[in-house]
Amino acid sequence: MDKKFGKEAKDKITGFKGIITAKCEYIYGCTQYGLTPKTSKNGEQKDIGWFDEGRINIIGKGIEVKEVKSEKNGCENQPHPKI
Repeated sequence: MDKKFGKEAKDKITGFKGIITAKCEYIYGCTQYGLTPKTSKNGEQKDIGWFDEGRINIIGKGIEVKEVKSEKNGCENQPHPKI
């Protein structure tokens, strides 16, 4: 499990902030992380932002992966590793 998951991060260029909830590694070597922002004040959920690994700074503790772990991981069609 990537140690960055669950950490609060900020994009160096845009200032976009969120919790690292996803990672994508491309065949040509680029690695991007998905930052999930907090909901707006009126409860609207914002879209995840994807940023190259070099563009993000860890800025906070965020949330522990074990805090969101469950027996059913929501991916019943495919086997997934247990956290």
